[in-house]
Amino acid sequence: MSRPLRFLHLTTFYPPYSFGGDAMYLYRLCHALGSAGHHVDVVQCVDSYHLLHPEPPPMMFTEHPNVARHELRSGWGWLSPLLTQQTGRPLLKRKQLGDIFASQPYDVVHYHNSSLLGPGVLMYEPRGGRAVKMYTTHEHWLICPMHVLWKFNERACEKPECLRCVLKGNRPPQLWRYTGYLDEAARHVDQFVSPSRFTAQMHAERGFSQPVAHLPYFIDRIDPDWQSPAPRPQERPYFLFVGRLEVIKGLHTLIDAWKNAPDYDLLVAGAGNYEVELRARAASNPRIRFLGPRPQRELGALYHHALAAIVPSVTYETFGMINIEAFARKTPVIVRDLGVLPEVIQDSGGGFVYRTEAELLEAIGAIASSPGLRAELGEKGYRAFLRWWTREAHMELYFDFLNRISRRKFGVDLAAEPVAPRN
Repeated sequence: MSRPLRFLHLTTFYPPYSFGGDAMYLYRLCHALGSAGHHVDVVQCVDSYHLLHPEPPPMMFTEHPNVARHELRSGWGWLSPLLTQQTGRPLLKRKQLGDIFASQPYDVVHYHNSSLLGPGVLMYEPRGGRAVKMYTTHEHWLICPMHVLWKFNERACEKPECLRCVLKGNRPPQLWRYTGYLDEAARHVDQFVSPSRFTAQMHAERGFSQPVAHLPYFIDRIDPDWQSPAPRPQERPYFLFVGRLEVIKGLHTLIDAWKNAPDYDLLVAGAGNYEVELRARAASNPRIRFLGPRPQRELGALYHHALAAIVPSVTYETFGMINIEAFARKTPVIVRDLGVLPEVIQDSGGGFVYRTEAELLEAIGAIASSPGLRAELGEKGYRAFLRWWTREAHMELYFDFLNRISRRKFGVDLAAEPVAPRN
């Protein structure tokens, strides 16, 4: 391998100061790059995390020795992300960001969830000015001030009415969105990528100025999870929901449907702002169990022993990490027919897609009543996981993107093409 590369990743949320699957993807990517011998700096905004979650993070994470985490703390607390949200510029973070960019000649600058760093951060250049710059659309922030295409706080967005939507969602309008500022900033990025074809298409349809390519997520190989799984969490057969307990994740629809699924339990792993309401909604049903947030090492057994994982999101996901986490354990998935969710099922054949509660219950019954069908779907999902969504597959695609950008921008490949270590 040639010289190690210098990576700079910028994001609003990164473990342990994080909430969703985009942060976990970045954590895995940074560790994969570190394991391949590269130096990785990660910049995150702790002020933004505490704006939404005043308490300390519920779980801690170990960091790779080749990964250095830089915490943006302005001393002004919530005022820092609010000013960035309103102006599009990292005003109270400017000096710290400038010092990091000037600290060394990074080879790759990769932006992730940059909403509370602002589009202004896309214009920053590292020392030397010869970096490849990429941006991953982990959410819809570039085309949606509410980030998640959840319209009027009640439904998936069928067409933009952004000013009315942010006011109804109790968010201050972002006047910079009505200027050319975002388009100007976006021109400083060499390549935008999305974890799904659907999300790339949505950015084009909603008028984003730059082309968006497809680079799917990954998780590490976790064969021991299903080769030597931990004991079952309970004797009764169960289906599994994993995710943040927010309205947009659709768990309330599963709770309502579970009144008509009498033979099986529903286990819920996760936490969130809607948890109190969801627990109250499920209080009369003893077959629904809330497990709270679980670390990745405990989720393996939950996935492996589940009849299937269910993803009932009621707005547009950008990928659906739960699908491949289930497939990695040879567990099928059942997903709502909305946005990106059917895409992974179509690519794998590893589960069912439903539109109505009746179709959901039919899929639940089919999997629960036929161990052979469950095994067949799980095997299809696992084979697709090995082909598309492992660390090795992702790293090959990732460096192919970076080298294509480098050839287009500088006429040469990056200095190294690492071989990703196998688990």
